[in-house]
Amino acid sequence: MPRPSDRRRFLALPVVQPGANVRPSVLLDALVVLADEILALRACPFRVHRRSAREAIREVVTIREFLADVRRRGSALPDSIVVGFSELYITLQKLRHLLQDCARPGARLWVLMRSERVSSEFLVLVRSISAALDVLPLASIDAVSEVKELIRFVEEQAWKATIETEPDDAQAIRSVSSVLCQFKNGIAPTRSALRQILDHLHIRSWNDCGEEIAFMEELFFESSDDGEEAALLDSLMAFMAYCRAVLFDTMDDEKSADEQLKAQATAMNHVIVNLDYLRCPISLELMTDPVTLATGQTYDRASISRWFESDCLSCPVTGEKLANKDMVPNSAIRNLVEQFCQQNNIRFPEPKAKQKRDVARTEKPLTSAAAGAMAMVAASLVDKLATGTNQEKNKAAHEIRKLSKSNIFNRACLVDAGLVPWLLQLFSSMDTSIQENAVAAVLNISKHPDGSRAIVEVGGLCLIVDVIRYALKSQARQNAVAILFYLSSIEEYRIEIGKIPQAIPTLVELLREGTYRGRKNAVVALYMLLQAPDILPKALDAGAVPVLVALLSSEQEDLAGDAVGVLAKTAERHDGATAILESSAIPQLVEFLRSSTSRSGREKCVSTLLSLCDTGGAKVVRLLGQIPALLPSLYSLVAHGTSQARAKAISLVNCIQSLHGQGYPVIVASAAQEHIIRAQ
Repeated sequence: MPRPSDRRRFLALPVVQPGANVRPSVLLDALVVLADEILALRACPFRVHRRSAREAIREVVTIREFLADVRRRGSALPDSIVVGFSELYITLQKLRHLLQDCARPGARLWVLMRSERVSSEFLVLVRSISAALDVLPLASIDAVSEVKELIRFVEEQAWKATIETEPDDAQAIRSVSSVLCQFKNGIAPTRSALRQILDHLHIRSWNDCGEEIAFMEELFFESSDDGEEAALLDSLMAFMAYCRAVLFDTMDDEKSADEQLKAQATAMNHVIVNLDYLRCPISLELMTDPVTLATGQTYDRASISRWFESDCLSCPVTGEKLANKDMVPNSAIRNLVEQFCQQNNIRFPEPKAKQKRDVARTEKPLTSAAAGAMAMVAASLVDKLATGTNQEKNKAAHEIRKLSKSNIFNRACLVDAGLVPWLLQLFSSMDTSIQENAVAAVLNISKHPDGSRAIVEVGGLCLIVDVIRYALKSQARQNAVAILFYLSSIEEYRIEIGKIPQAIPTLVELLREGTYRGRKNAVVALYMLLQAPDILPKALDAGAVPVLVALLSSEQEDLAGDAVGVLAKTAERHDGATAILESSAIPQLVEFLRSSTSRSGREKCVSTLLSLCDTGGAKVVRLLGQIPALLPSLYSLVAHGTSQARAKAISLVNCIQSLHGQGYPVIVASAAQEHIIRAQ
């Protein structure tokens, strides 16, 4: 099923217009494919707008039978058929999108609350089917007379069909609106009222609720403003979060995920698809990013893009001239390819990175209903943390982890409810799941100023360090280090962390022995802590410099770049620079400068070398001049680096040339560059 992250906006119905000179036979083939895609959706559960979906699919069944009969006979088609076929092709594309959206797992509540729009779309499309069939020259088409009669019947019934929001759906909408009104007034709705709504939508589990929230959250962050649609999404997310927290006692992530995968496989594989149908006609490879052209033919985006770039303006399969190069993503084919890859253990390319979310939009709730619901959820979760069983505490911690992940208001609401002390108590749990959920929840809360203050005020810093040292799973250790990173962004908290005897040695040990993510979090936390003047001696005593120097050779370039940043900060002080020199780090620093592709990393590396020259004097400068790879790397930075990197590279080159005079021209820094160097 299409996801909100697909290019097509949910409940938007884009189409590919058939070309002006498209042949009737090409349109016929495209219509058969399109009808098959719609009929494959019969296996999908339509929880709302059931009658409208059934009516639309019933009409397509008859149309598919007609199309198959026409194609089977293979007779020449009159040119006059193009108008009707083109209109039908446009309408069926829209209908496919609408049916996919109505059947999408996770979209049940949203589709219900947009019923007026959905019903209107169904009505327009059913009427459009009638209009398209009306202009078909049936008398000129070679087909069985009984099938033609069925088409005439569909045309007549489509025009007369009553398409509207069904009574059960309308009652459910009123019930949801009533619950939102109760939230607004600070009244907790009855469980029976909530159950009735969820039963109507067939939302039966904790994971079903989470799926609804995740879907609406995607739509919320995709919306461009905080208008009526965003406000409704905000209220409905809070509604579903309340249901998830109050109605369900257990989490069922893994089981429901398997069930969802099977359901999608059943739905998408209802029609047995020839593997050739999933291959790009150009590359003959599986289409990982299928797009459809105006002729109705589908290609992989990369292949057809190269075709267009070679000044070919025709459809590769049909040979028709294209009026435009419009490409519409074909999510149905994409999903079939994904299913095929999953079933055959074939690696499917990772989706493109999601657009960065503007989390700042969640600082305040858009409706009082959302605010009221979240306040009740927070109070319920605190009660479970304080008095619940281990299972209830684990579920509450996981719930907090989910709610606070990307919503600033939720974080504030949860902190105000007083849950931080209860979460910190779970850090010492011997249950790995409880400990991991609690640490992840506190990590999210630490990103809020009130949350970080609450953590420090109740003595959470020592507990965080203990988790880094003794956590049962590496994921909990990694998240605990990330908490220290966020807390160390505040000067007074940096000082408090530095007072804990084991804090810095623990970070250094994680740098030495941790996983990639653990090292990554530890190195950035150490960088932040070094902003406090009293931290460096403790880091040196813990042996941080040799460990950081070793990381310069890491295969993960981002980790090596972070390490050189910490070394640059360390080298700003005489004792730090001395420790770096004693570790014989210069060859590794020069190699990093030569091989790194990171602009910021290379600049920090030059800063470190400059600081080492200031501390070590002529001895260090002479050593640098003896390394052949250094000066070419510095000249490359002079030519292509930022203004600050260029100034630092010029300064280092001049230092070396002033002492060595090896035939390289001395570069005279401008007054502005010298100013930059001094400022650094």
